[in-house]
Amino acid sequence: MSRIDAKFAALQAQRKKAFVAYVMAGDPDYDTSLEIIKGLPGAGVDIIELGLPFTDPMADGPTIQLAGQRALADGQTLEKTLQIVRELRKDDTTTPVVLMGYYNPIYNRGVDTFLVDAKEAGVDGLIVVDLPPEEDDELCIPAQKAGLNFIRLATPTTDDQRLPAVLQNTSGFVYYVSITGITGAAEAQSDAVAPEVARIKSATDLPIIVGFGVRTPDTAQAIAGVADGTVVGSAIVEKIGNGDSPEQVLAFVKTLADGAHRA
Repeated sequence: MSRIDAKFAALQAQRKKAFVAYVMAGDPDYDTSLEIIKGLPGAGVDIIELGLPFTDPMADGPTIQLAGQRALADGQTLEKTLQIVRELRKDDTTTPVVLMGYYNPIYNRGVDTFLVDAKEAGVDGLIVVDLPPEEDDELCIPAQKAGLNFIRLATPTTDDQRLPAVLQNTSGFVYYVSITGITGAAEAQSDAVAPEVARIKSATDLPIIVGFGVRTPDTAQAIAGVADGTVVGSAIVEKIGNGDSPEQVLAFVKTLADGAHRA
């Protein structure tokens, strides 16, 4: 059982929904980023989604694009991102960590090398937004063999014909993108999300986590109420970009986590 599977089993036993927080690794700098990431579990975060900085983040809106630029400008690399996970694991061996990003940095490192290093560092899963199911031999299947969950995105445009391909090699959980478009672009609506989550649930036993467009505790509660949990990214990254202290960022994260856990 992976850390992700164990986390969902524990939450289910407590009748709680999952709260997932996204932050960009190395934003605004390595030390501040590490302090925030180490503080996330204490703020109520069940799963940490750690962004891999990349120069061409096509699925991300301006907030996360700028976070990636700040991180890259400060010298953040894939190796330094793995080092953040290693540092977290010195004190926390239970909170799942999912790396979210794009294939290019992984390809440049070499898939086999990356998978060995990621597993050794304590990474639990991958979300690679620019690798469709048709490319599963590239990374998805090798990742599963290496013991890492490969989490796929489903979107409002994933129809019943496409859904089986999306779900085929997915593990850990399914990430449902609540809106059509980039991160931070619009607010998620639970009445629109609920039937889509139900449709996906009819085709898989995996938990369904909903992200994109969740910015407030009330929205986190509403969205988690119709799914197995929710993700907040841009709203947290925005606080970091505004220069809020780690303590301020984590206090905000706790309000979101409390909202999701009320669902």
